Amino acid sequence: MHILIIGAAGMVGRKLTSALLVAGSVGDDPIEKLTLADVVAPDAPDTNIPCNTLADDLSSHGVAEKLVADRPDLIFHLAAIVSGEAEADFDKGYAINLDGTRFLLEAIRQQGMNEPYCPRLVFTSSIAVFGEPLPPAIPDDMAHTPLTSYGTQKAICELLLADYSRRGFVDGIGIRLPTIVVRPGKPNKAASGFFSGIIREPLNGMEAILPVADSVRHWFASPRAAIGFLRHAATLDTAPLGQRRTLTMPGLSATIAEEVAALERFGGAAATRLIRREPDETIARIVAGWPQNFDARRAMELGFVVEASFDDIVRAHIEDELGGVTARPDRNAFHQQERRG
Repeated sequence: MHILIIGAAGMVGRKLTSALLVAGSVGDDPIEKLTLADVVAPDAPDTNIPCNTLADDLSSHGVAEKLVADRPDLIFHLAAIVSGEAEADFDKGYAINLDGTRFLLEAIRQQGMNEPYCPRLVFTSSIAVFGEPLPPAIPDDMAHTPLTSYGTQKAICELLLADYSRRGFVDGIGIRLPTIVVRPGKPNKAASGFFSGIIREPLNGMEAILPVADSVRHWFASPRAAIGFLRHAATLDTAPLGQRRTLTMPGLSATIAEEVAALERFGGAAATRLIRREPDETIARIVAGWPQNFDARRAMELGFVVEASFDDIVRAHIEDELGGVTARPDRNAFHQQERRG
């Protein structure tokens, strides 16, 4: 099996690459070739599997055709600019988030014009396709009412994915990811970045800015869960999806207050004191229009799984990013790390 990952240099792309290489196969199909592409060349993994790393912009003409020229069997399309950046730069958001996806779908269709070609395409969409007014728990078939350019771009791509799949050009599945926390590394330009920052920075002894109220509720999953979603989508029988090719992934509905309480159980009061509340009207306005809870039973019935509590999300971060040592919730992991350091 030849796998192409577009957006491979990002956090999710790097973790997905590592997970696939550890597994060595997708379902019963051994991985025989890997192509990793992004706007900056992804790091070449340490593997015996043939692997190409490419620095390419999917929104540039001719790039999509080059990426599918070798007819990969499985394509993960993760490439996008984040919500805050897409809102700030209208042209860039539509070029990358919409045109890049359309170019990819059309390149796949053209590949199949002379000789049959219908790869599995896993596309990462977003819960930002939904916006107010919203019910308490949003069903999978809720009408799209995005309140941001990013959400609009993702909603259009979901329709394109469904139509190209209906016509038999691609075997597509879209997954609407919850907000992924705790993201490792430095903050990005996502309006949602503070959700990770108020856990990540304090656990590293650094100050974090909280721009919204503690009462804000949101929909979360860990990076570990996100990789599980992608891997499961790669092997899922898409026949039961019918024409509704995009699924809302299961997640955890929690408030900022609940998130901070989980931080305190692992990091103690020393960690929570590092959160500085600094209201930002722009971010608060964007977040206010985002959905807070979902009825994701359709995805769960198809085998997608997620954490049961915010403690599980923080624990996954500590295990995966902070040396693999998880303290019991009644212990002070933050001070244990200080003593070890």
